[in-house]
Amino acid sequence: MFRSATFKLTMWYLAIVMTISIIFSFALYNVTTGELDRGLNRETQRIDLQYPVFENDPNLQHMEPDTSADARRILLRLLSLNLIVLVGAGFSSYWLARRTLEPIEAAHEQQKRFTSDVSHELRTPLTALRMESEVALLHNKTSAAELRKTLKSNLEEVTKLDTLINNLLRLTQLEADELQQHFQPVSSKDVLEAGIEEVAKNAAARNITINKTIDDATLWGDRESLIQIIVILLDNAIKYSPEGKTVSLSSTTQSDEVIWRISDEGKGIEPYALEHVFDRFYRADSSRAKSVSEGYGLGLSIAKMIADIHEGNITLKSRVGHGTTAIVLLPIAKPETSL
Repeated sequence: MFRSATFKLTMWYLAIVMTISIIFSFALYNVTTGELDRGLNRETQRIDLQYPVFENDPNLQHMEPDTSADARRILLRLLSLNLIVLVGAGFSSYWLARRTLEPIEAAHEQQKRFTSDVSHELRTPLTALRMESEVALLHNKTSAAELRKTLKSNLEEVTKLDTLINNLLRLTQLEADELQQHFQPVSSKDVLEAGIEEVAKNAAARNITINKTIDDATLWGDRESLIQIIVILLDNAIKYSPEGKTVSLSSTTQSDEVIWRISDEGKGIEPYALEHVFDRFYRADSSRAKSVSEGYGLGLSIAKMIADIHEGNITLKSRVGHGTTAIVLLPIAKPETSL
């Protein structure tokens, strides 16, 4: 599809360039030959006036200046110039067409992969829902306890679907840059405390302690989205930490930035996987604990996009067997924006 589009766009660029070149050449030819004729006529009249003897010479009477040979030379040179323009414009038009379509093609391929991934991720819980329901219906003597177990499992799959759909909607909103319309002064300490409160239940269920060291600062951003960054990172730290361990959270200020660090004591992430952790639907299963429930690989993508919109950054540092640390850098609000 894009190969055909590249060819068509190249032809359009080439047609535009050659149309301009031909029109310019036609105008130049007419102006040049016209000036040549007028110049020769003026010279002929000047000679007749200065040297009247030529007027009485029958061999020179009634002779008109002949510029046809010069006009042909001008035409040939213009044709040669247009041929050079055609070749040069052809290569330039193709290069420009590729440069124009490359980001569109990349976005199209990304959208295709995204659609394929979403379809796969939706199919997994839907298949589980269908299979469990069919198994329960096939057995006429299924007990109430078994039916309750099936309904509970189905409810878990529905919850997963709801989480996935909400995350996908969140990605759409983030890509539309709608967040920036709701920016206001936000307390870094307030954001961190709110994030800790949201994950406290999950941490208690795994007997994990969250140690915190917080320096307050004022950020310029969307409070709920910044809380979501902390929730995502803390949730990952809790999920991939062995039970009874500690997750550390710290907030410090450095120059004009706030630095958040969230560290766990899990198995860590392999170096090859660190390059892809922010990709959508990517899960570094081989480097993470197998016993935990799998997510959809969207959390870190969402956190990264939120940080980018806030002109910040997120990086992960990890050593296999020594845990992982997420580092979030966010700019401190300028005095004029926080008023």
